Amino acid sequence: MTKFNEQLAQAGGPEWLTAKRSEALNLFNTLGVPTEQVEAWKYTRVDVDFENLRPHAKRDVITDTALLPASVQKRLSSTDAGAFLVFDGPDVVYRTELPAALTAQGVIFTDLKTAVEQHADKVQQYLYSVVPAEVPDDTTIAAPGTTPSKSPDPSEGKFSALAAALWTNGAFVYVPRGVEVDLPLGAFRVMSEAGTYTATRTLVVAEENAQVTFIDEQDSEELPGTYAIGAVELVVKTGARLRYVSIQNWGKGVTHIQRQRGDVEKDATLNSLVVTMGGTLSRTEMQSYLRGTGADSEMLALYFASDDQHFDHYTLQHHAAAHAHSDLLYKGVNSDESVGVFSGMIKVDLNAQKTDAYQKHRTLMLSSEARNFSVPQLEINANDVRCSHGSTTGPVDQEALFFLRSRGIRKELAEKMLVTAFLEDVLSRVPLESVVKYIEGIIAEKVGAA
Repeated sequence: MTKFNEQLAQAGGPEWLTAKRSEALNLFNTLGVPTEQVEAWKYTRVDVDFENLRPHAKRDVITDTALLPASVQKRLSSTDAGAFLVFDGPDVVYRTELPAALTAQGVIFTDLKTAVEQHADKVQQYLYSVVPAEVPDDTTIAAPGTTPSKSPDPSEGKFSALAAALWTNGAFVYVPRGVEVDLPLGAFRVMSEAGTYTATRTLVVAEENAQVTFIDEQDSEELPGTYAIGAVELVVKTGARLRYVSIQNWGKGVTHIQRQRGDVEKDATLNSLVVTMGGTLSRTEMQSYLRGTGADSEMLALYFASDDQHFDHYTLQHHAAAHAHSDLLYKGVNSDESVGVFSGMIKVDLNAQKTDAYQKHRTLMLSSEARNFSVPQLEINANDVRCSHGSTTGPVDQEALFFLRSRGIRKELAEKMLVTAFLEDVLSRVPLESVVKYIEGIIAEKVGAA
């Protein structure tokens, strides 16, 4: 597409990056949009007119937080983040600096565009290494003579190819070996122009025995015909600990498509939380590749779909090494005429003995008009493992609701209490006080109890 070629030419950057972008755009041009015929997209259809897709307008840096959107101002007043970036569309409009002590230890926290200029060696080493332009081939390594899982349909990489080619900015975090960052780092992304798209990229690298928490939040007003396309690459080296939190609260009219993937090495730990509350259509992929012996992945998520929202979550726990552990807990709420989709897979390679993997999906239905599709799956090619998966879907406990109503609690507040209680076993595993309070506030708004 000529228009995308022009945008690529305007992106600039070093020769190696331009080559990567060009490869990604060429791939994008060869792929179709995934349809219902593709198993991983069976219940979700994205209608997008690429010919008329235009990038979000550029924004200038501001020095006064009073000029930020009210929702961002409110979050910054109570955020857990010790340092943060604020993006409006493609540009950083506000930032705070790392404490000098962390900078002295070699910690880097900046926007990705600046990182390409100032830390090219580190960015080139890791960029596209976890989330390439094409969909990763996560075919299970199976025993000779058996049939492994099918490779992903190439069209599943359509949007990741676009994000790889035309990303404008995002966050870059680098924590050197043995350094522990106590306070979380964060990015707040907003969009302010309807009928546009943004393509962003987050790259977090925790070197050997490092530790860091990164909070990634997205928020906007109502923006009809707007697209947020992104990729998140999480590199967790031997013995490192990384906690990644994503909170999506886009306004009505936004289509959100994001692939998040962690590469977890020996004795490393990745804790992830995906929160989906906003937008009209949201497709989030969260994948953990347990590369090393003793790797550990905790994958948490919660979502609340209301009105006509359509939320699709695709997960993958890929055990490629022995003695690794993964635990997935996804809990969702559907009300009104919303649609919820969960498709989760545990894959265990041939030599990944002593795998310990769990997958649990629970959905609470607040309306008989809402729909939910849940597809938990296992593919095991080792013979000494402990794996389980399950899914349940059900309505609000009417006896519990009656009990609360009989105590004089109005219906909206009673439902909010029951929904919060339902989601509590996810929230209780998140050691970030302001994040939990923010999520509880969104839940209250959803049920009209704010």
